[in-house]
Amino acid sequence: MMRSPPHRKGTFPLLISPVAAGFPSPAQDEATEQLGLEHLLIERPEATFFWRVNGYSMEGMGIHDGDILVVDRSMPPEEGSVVVAVLDGGFVVKQIVRRQGAVILRSAHSDYPDVLVAQGQELVIWGVVRWAIHRVAGKISH
Repeated sequence: MMRSPPHRKGTFPLLISPVAAGFPSPAQDEATEQLGLEHLLIERPEATFFWRVNGYSMEGMGIHDGDILVVDRSMPPEEGSVVVAVLDGGFVVKQIVRRQGAVILRSAHSDYPDVLVAQGQELVIWGVVRWAIHRVAGKISH
């Protein structure tokens, strides 16, 4: 049985040995480090926000309804970045793609069409999504 090592406030044990997501690997020692989730998830605290996802259009990129996004407003969006955008006053999370001078807000689910940003539409990239945190077991209530 694995024992939890003592941990400092705001940190949690991080086992040194990775867990196999394929075939089981032989048991290894239980050496641990301490990991603070803030250090893992947040690079620039003054520009970071959490945002809960509502909808299914980004499931193909591992972003699910109810997930918590970690959004950094200070990062410039790059081609292919997943961003929180404001399009004509409404917030959306999409992948940003540029083609022949046009901006496309790409969905990652076949039931949701991409959005070609037309001339005259107001688009502001609000922030770049750095992480999506989702619950594995149980159901999230909103």
